[in-house]
Amino acid sequence: MTTTLKTEIRLAGFGGQGIVLAGHILGKAASLYEHLNAVFTQSYGPEARGGACSADVILSGGEIYYPRVSCPQVLVLMSEEAKHTYGGLMANQAKVLIDEDLVKLDSVPEGSRLFKIPATRLAEKLGRKIVANIVMLGFITSVTEVVSYDSMKKSLFDSIPRGTEELNLKAFEKGFEYGKQIKKQESGVRIQHSE
Repeated sequence: MTTTLKTEIRLAGFGGQGIVLAGHILGKAASLYEHLNAVFTQSYGPEARGGACSADVILSGGEIYYPRVSCPQVLVLMSEEAKHTYGGLMANQAKVLIDEDLVKLDSVPEGSRLFKIPATRLAEKLGRKIVANIVMLGFITSVTEVVSYDSMKKSLFDSIPRGTEELNLKAFEKGFEYGKQIKKQESGVRIQHSE
């Protein structure tokens, strides 16, 4: 998605979930393969591993003058503690993506949209809970379209350890396909309402 508009994205979860890596892959996809300007910052609670952490990414076709996310248009929550620590502020009409098994959230402010995925459960079915962050990256790519599928896939392969490509690609595809199914269901619902 090439744009001159600024898009603020916050990914939040607990230390050890790969939140920072996910933010890094997203920023790299935008800057190297979409030719957007991107800024990436990270934040950890004092507990580090196990405590709430966030990865903030700002994307823009123009200059980025301030490196911090203040009001994310895309908010990704992968733990309950992260929801309490980082989930309070969001832009009007934000897209909120959650790991539905780890975050309890049934509604978002009016005008915003909530997308749920069992990211950790899908990762466990692939045999490695650790790739839940990559499942979520596929989901982000599908439902937000902030970067293209191809750009995210290239960035993913540039950022993961050698020998893990097959597992990570399966995880990414799982999340991407899950997002496509949700969008398909939503467009079906809209068609029914308009008749």
